[in-house]
Amino acid sequence: MTSTRRPAYHATALLLQLAIAMPAASLDGSREDVRLFVDEVTTRNGLDRAWVERTLAEARLQPRIIELMSRPAERTKPWHEYRDHFITAERVGAGVEFWGAHRERLAAVERETGVPAHVIVGILGVETYFGRITGSFRVLDALSTLAFDYPPRSDYFRAELEQFLLLSREEDVPPLAAKGSYAGAMGYPQFMPRSYRAYAVDGDDDGRRDLWGNWDDVIASVANYLVLHDWRAGEPVLAGAQLPFPDDAVDLAAGSIKTNETVGSLRGKGLEFDTELPDDAPALFIEVAGDDGPERRAGFHNFSVITRYNRSVLYALAVNDLGEAIAARLPAEPAS
Repeated sequence: MTSTRRPAYHATALLLQLAIAMPAASLDGSREDVRLFVDEVTTRNGLDRAWVERTLAEARLQPRIIELMSRPAERTKPWHEYRDHFITAERVGAGVEFWGAHRERLAAVERETGVPAHVIVGILGVETYFGRITGSFRVLDALSTLAFDYPPRSDYFRAELEQFLLLSREEDVPPLAAKGSYAGAMGYPQFMPRSYRAYAVDGDDDGRRDLWGNWDDVIASVANYLVLHDWRAGEPVLAGAQLPFPDDAVDLAAGSIKTNETVGSLRGKGLEFDTELPDDAPALFIEVAGDDGPERRAGFHNFSVITRYNRSVLYALAVNDLGEAIAARLPAEPAS
């Protein structure tokens, strides 16, 4: 018997097909969802309605953005591949140059916040290759496209679009010129608009928070983000670890980004590592695929804080290891 049923397509595949078929077009301000958005953001925030309407009228709906958001997720890379992408001789060299150019500011921010310079440098190296890769989409286009033509996460991106309009008013960010990633992440540290407004700081006291061109602001803002996510000054991020009897460690589960163990419980389950943290300090077990088999570490509270920037064990490992590799290559400070 031949079925007459149409094949079932995943919603993501349908979105991708529609995106490819649709040319880029200006956002239609007469759409009901757009009009409701304008009503809400102007009423809630006291924004000038005419300005909001003029700004949104300049937004271009980009099919390529829907395609990028809708494509099937790439396979999860093993750690040794992920590491080799971010921790290269070229990126380490660029990090040494960056650190040298901003040594005083990095040292000052570390003293003031307790966030180590190597973590700040590691984040900037992984996020944008020290400002070399920041995204080529207009932020207005990215957020408008995802707010109104990407139903799976439209609520989130409408909220970010509202935040971007507020940011434009508060920080004099030109809404038609600002560029970022296809998801709307902006500047050297790749902050979304809500994070920009909540965590960016004026690092050089010039009256502006500029994450596109002011490295003092960028360095201070990355540190502030971590501080406000409960960074603990003076505590380590990671420790190398070994399992002398891995077959006996049946209770150790890797993959969590939260500290679901303690230093004492990890040791009680057979993991060997060095740290001056007390037994009751929060910790987590990390096991990733190295070049020659499993690579194991103990992660601590500050490791979990780094994952608030990007919710990935591999990301936080890359940030820490890139920063440490750069620090190891720094020339000695000149004698005072």
